[in-house]
Amino acid sequence: MKTIWYYFWKLFLKIGLHFYSKKIIVSGKEQIPKKGAVLFMVNHPNGLIDPLMVTTHLPRINHYLVRAAVFKKPLIKKFLGTLNLMPIYRIRDGASQLGKNQEIFENCFEIFKKGQTLMIFPEGSHNRKRTIRPLSKGFTRIVFGALDKYKDLKITIIPVGLTYQNASQYPAKVAINYGTPILVNDFYNPKKTNISVVQLKNEVSFQLKKLSVHIPDDESYKEVLAKLNKANVDFTQVESVNKMIVNQSFLELKPKTTHYLKPLFYLIIINSLLPYIIWKITSKKIDEIEFIDTFRFGLNAVTFPVFYIFQSLIIQSFWGWRIAGVYFFISLLLILIHSKFSVTNSEV
Repeated sequence: MKTIWYYFWKLFLKIGLHFYSKKIIVSGKEQIPKKGAVLFMVNHPNGLIDPLMVTTHLPRINHYLVRAAVFKKPLIKKFLGTLNLMPIYRIRDGASQLGKNQEIFENCFEIFKKGQTLMIFPEGSHNRKRTIRPLSKGFTRIVFGALDKYKDLKITIIPVGLTYQNASQYPAKVAINYGTPILVNDFYNPKKTNISVVQLKNEVSFQLKKLSVHIPDDESYKEVLAKLNKANVDFTQVESVNKMIVNQSFLELKPKTTHYLKPLFYLIIINSLLPYIIWKITSKKIDEIEFIDTFRFGLNAVTFPVFYIFQSLIIQSFWGWRIAGVYFFISLLLILIHSKFSVTNSEV
């Protein structure tokens, strides 16, 4: 029953993201082992929508470590638990809370022992900056701890690079790149733990810098980013953009494309006035730019279909089910057309 519940929400979210996104480019899925313990390590540019993007394009049932702040309300905690989400506590949650992580780590050990998968975000927090930040060593405690407890266990790490064309803008255009499998056992030496930690972190970080757009976080970061945005590059073409960064070549300037589907957007707003008002009110309360996509997608995935069903029932009461069905279909089709054919320029 829990598996059916999981796949129901995965399907619901995947359909929702299909309507929300212009394009989701996925590469490297063939690298994912079909069985055995796997740790997916993902960079974290854009809030809670990041795990949704990756999860809906994973062939396996997954478990997740999520920051503990999300679990504060009992009902939310219970709901998230049914979808395999577990809280991870950080120093900002209070030093007294850190002791709870040991129980979570033990749960992770059992997940690996069962040959299941786990997803974490080793940068420790979200940040839309186009750079791979230093990785927390917490993930090494999990994988090395599991190998300590279960000597015959094999654990594979799959780095996952996540790159948005223009985070926080609708429609989304995203690249999800799965990296080369890393066998944790090849890195672990219990007699030289510190060296093992550094080597494994370096290998994962190295891959993440290839799998997502990475601008070194130094004094030239803003200048390089400005040049890429001026060139209006397609950031989802990760390999080519990273070559531009390395070679410092930004010559092919592409003008910003005009948004010709604006009239269609206004037609959708007229047809979806209440959900749009709900979003505009909610958006004013979002104090972190990385959560804009998360809240907009979450609200839209619920309020738009519900509102269209409500309006369809009103139409049905006057003109019957056929006309109501046509209206509902056209309403969804207009959103799909707008999402798939709208312009996604780089950032201003």
